[in-house]
Amino acid sequence: MKILIVDDEPYLRMLIQQTLEELEDEGVELLTATNGEEALATIQAENPNLVFLDVMMPKKNGFDVCNAVKNELGMSHVHIILLTAKGQEFDRQRGQEVGADLYMTKPFDPDALLEKARAVLGI
Repeated sequence: MKILIVDDEPYLRMLIQQTLEELEDEGVELLTATNGEEALATIQAENPNLVFLDVMMPKKNGFDVCNAVKNELGMSHVHIILLTAKGQEFDRQRGQEVGADLYMTKPFDPDALLEKARAVLGI
């Protein structure tokens, strides 16, 4: 099983990695990407089970990446959780339109993040 963490902020990428690293003991591989283009390439190459995807990023935003994965590539089995600092209803609605499975607002509770990952992966 693989989880891809996508965020252009090194601190947040590291925080999410640290939050999820105990899953590595259960055979989960953690991958990272720093922007939307890299995320899309990694998703296509690695076929992760779960993606934590930042919305506001350079090169390609999270909405565009999610739309490409779910609708253009037809990879509906990839579970995508959008992470954003914005809690606006428009963003939430846009996330649903592009096929996001869940929407979490930053700052997030690390325990909640780990719980979501466990639920999605069934571990």
